[in-house]
Amino acid sequence: MHDVEQRAGLGTAVAADSDRIRTALTSRYEELTAEYEQAITQSQLLRLIEGGDTAGDDQVDSGTKTAERDAAQSLIRTILERRTQFEHALARLAAGDYGHCEGCAAPIPLERLEIYPAATTCVTCKASRERRTA
Repeated sequence: MHDVEQRAGLGTAVAADSDRIRTALTSRYEELTAEYEQAITQSQLLRLIEGGDTAGDDQVDSGTKTAERDAAQSLIRTILERRTQFEHALARLAAGDYGHCEGCAAPIPLERLEIYPAATTCVTCKASRERRTA
């Protein structure tokens, strides 16, 4: 019974703050979109510079350019992954599932959601997932 009461309490808190939560999630999503667009522009610029400036390159120059290109692509993938997480959180909010663990349906502590608003699992399920993938 305690779990039901706790879940109802979280649902009430999320419902009461859904506009504030939606605004925060949307704001972070828009920030990530701007970061993504900036990273794409920088990556394209890097490719233009690399394409026109290869004369006299040695192995160190080539290695440096490869490392820079790999870092730029990694940043783009990370931003896209984070943006997808916030899209998912917004969809969960719209569906009424926001704030509840996708693994066990228990309420996600408000402290966790305040720190990481796109969280979809409680700490216990997150730790369990990490142990399985390690």
